[in-house]
Amino acid sequence: MTLNQFCFFILICAAFCSLLSAWPVAIWFLLINVLTMVIYGADKMAARKGMRRIPEVTLLVFGIVGGWPGAIMGQQIFRHKTQKQPFKTWFLLTVVVSIVATVALYHFGLIVR
Repeated sequence: MTLNQFCFFILICAAFCSLLSAWPVAIWFLLINVLTMVIYGADKMAARKGMRRIPEVTLLVFGIVGGWPGAIMGQQIFRHKTQKQPFKTWFLLTVVVSIVATVALYHFGLIVR
């Protein structure tokens, strides 16, 4: 299993675990943000060691599904992906899309807790 496949595996596990909890939305945001911060650290470590990296699209997917605060923390803590263009532009776009989607889901009653 590649690092990228493992990232998506833990994303699915986080979704499943959050659905089983009493507070699925809160648990989802907690899990996805911690996991996003961790994968930014893992990608930084892979970059330093010359190992296979986590694709940028995977980092962006974790951000767009709610992990953008964890991504910002990971970027600052690990000094990773803070200057690289066009990643910064794509990341900002995913933050906006994530916020708009969350507000829309809440507005239409699809997020209740």
